Amino acid sequence: MKHINLKTIIGTVILTLFLVACSDILEEQPRSLFEPGFFKTEQGVNGGLTSLYAHLRYMYGNAYYYNSGVTGTDEATWAQSADANFKVMDISGQGNITPTTDGGIGTLWSNAFPAINTASGIIENATAVGLKASLIAEARFFRAFDYFQLVQTYGGVPLDMGAGELKFNTTPSRTSVRNTVPEVYKNAIFPDLLAAVNDLPDAGRFTGTVTKTVARLFLAKAYLTYGWWLQNPNNIPTYPASDRTDLDGHNAAWYFQQAYDVATTAIDNPGAYGLMPTFYEVNVGTNDRNKEILFYADRTEASEKYLGSSLTYAGGGGPDNFACWMMTWNYTEIRSYKAADLSGSAVSTVLREASQDLGRPWTRMAPPANVFETTFANKTDDSRYDGTFTTVYRGNWPKNNDKTEFYYGANGLKVYPGDAILSFLPDELGTPITYTTGAGKSNVGAGTTPGRADFVVALSGTSRVTYPGTWKLSTYRTNNGIGLGDPNGAITRPFPIAKFSELYFIAAEAAVKGATTKAGKSARELINVIRTRAGKWKFDRAKNVAKTTDNSAAMVAATPATLDINYILAERSREYYGEGFRWFDLARTQKWGEVAGTYKIASVNKGDHTAVTVTRSIQPNLYLRPIPQGQLDGMEMTAEEKAAYQNPGY
Repeated sequence: MKHINLKTIIGTVILTLFLVACSDILEEQPRSLFEPGFFKTEQGVNGGLTSLYAHLRYMYGNAYYYNSGVTGTDEATWAQSADANFKVMDISGQGNITPTTDGGIGTLWSNAFPAINTASGIIENATAVGLKASLIAEARFFRAFDYFQLVQTYGGVPLDMGAGELKFNTTPSRTSVRNTVPEVYKNAIFPDLLAAVNDLPDAGRFTGTVTKTVARLFLAKAYLTYGWWLQNPNNIPTYPASDRTDLDGHNAAWYFQQAYDVATTAIDNPGAYGLMPTFYEVNVGTNDRNKEILFYADRTEASEKYLGSSLTYAGGGGPDNFACWMMTWNYTEIRSYKAADLSGSAVSTVLREASQDLGRPWTRMAPPANVFETTFANKTDDSRYDGTFTTVYRGNWPKNNDKTEFYYGANGLKVYPGDAILSFLPDELGTPITYTTGAGKSNVGAGTTPGRADFVVALSGTSRVTYPGTWKLSTYRTNNGIGLGDPNGAITRPFPIAKFSELYFIAAEAAVKGATTKAGKSARELINVIRTRAGKWKFDRAKNVAKTTDNSAAMVAATPATLDINYILAERSREYYGEGFRWFDLARTQKWGEVAGTYKIASVNKGDHTAVTVTRSIQPNLYLRPIPQGQLDGMEMTAEEKAAYQNPGY
């Protein structure tokens, strides 16, 4: 395979990392690549193990991989500045997903296989160098993790990279055979995760290293996903062709039960993990690496060398964390004025800033209006709407040494530093809004309402150019001082991959699928743990004030008596909106076409607030992504063999 050659098999892209025992965090030293003999030393095995954590940075936080997990779902569509990478993933007539599409579909393939081979090298050499069982378990976890992501994305994938099934390979292989989905689960994912659960410690050896609870979450999720695959309720095709039969003779119900049992065991034995008291506290940048974040692709603010990116101006590639820029619209185009009649020169009063409310705008992805109308219909009791979106853009001009005391905003009213310059308003408030033609005085097509100094836009009138930004993954830096900081640098925050809260969703979904439940842990009771937390407020971001309201009783009362998969999926989106994993949820449950087949949004034109319905053509073959063309080009196989290697429909 082209992507599994000597350099990338043995090393991990650019950075190879080594364990340093003088700290409680995983420290790194750059190294270009691993030589085969290096794994026969304790330093080499430890270095390879640490590199497995580093490879996460090339996927999680990468905007194109993020795009492939969100655009085209009910959570996002393409935005005004989108190029073909984003438009084709929307499947709405803007182009077709192909093996050459650079929309992020090849990012996983290119990065997972080198890491898998590194993990196999560690596992094979660990005993000879005296590596502890718990460290071997970390390598087995990563091998299973990468294979799990691959099998969900592409279907069956090769277990043999040239030296034998799950063997460490040091020689480039130009041929390849894909295993079936059941073989990947039986031979790789399940045994490695079971070993990881057995041998990993309850507490991580360093901050951010994997533990028993992390392994349990992914084992439960793998059981759940494979149960759906066996059941195949909508007759979605698989590839390579395979009967929907488990190689160990179990049925889908058995796997749903295993998912439930493993997830609830993790809930009952949390170790150092647990739910944060409020949704806000899970996601606020000042509280990164909290007890709810089980697994993440870590970054640092302390060093460009170890970050692998620029702290001042990142280009958007490699290990850059720049995913959150995609759904950040160009708020810097908002204008205020020096004259009360809004005449004369317009002034940018919301400046690009390295803060979680703002950040670097790329305007590549946008939330459809349905998100605000349906997913986040309850914006009063449920704190997750306020804790997911930036809906108020406040003046920050003094941070750019502008000493002007105030400017004039909507209705010719004064706006001061920290005041709202533009706000997105829920339609249910019934606020009358007058829009002008085109960009208007706001310069972004916003309207006015009597008595308000901020320009306003109704959520139903959001468009591909003007929309609430996402907040959870956005920029957070501690070195801004009193200025704007470095909003163009790569995000230095860890990118969350798994949260403790997901155990409740996995168990609830398995219960809906028929798993026998424990006392106090029915699907409704599990989901109500999450909804109870969602009703508790710590901070009102829209008003920029502390808030200690507890709406948990109302949230619980609103939960249906009997839950179905559609409700679980909706609740998942409320909890994890825009975090990069929606496509996996919709593909697993085979609800993608039903949930995301249409959406509403206004056009790319400033001042257009009339949402139109867009239809997507989500065909069954799209439930598997294409094998990247670079992989096919690098194999020395016949054209017929290459065609047979590719997923159908591509």
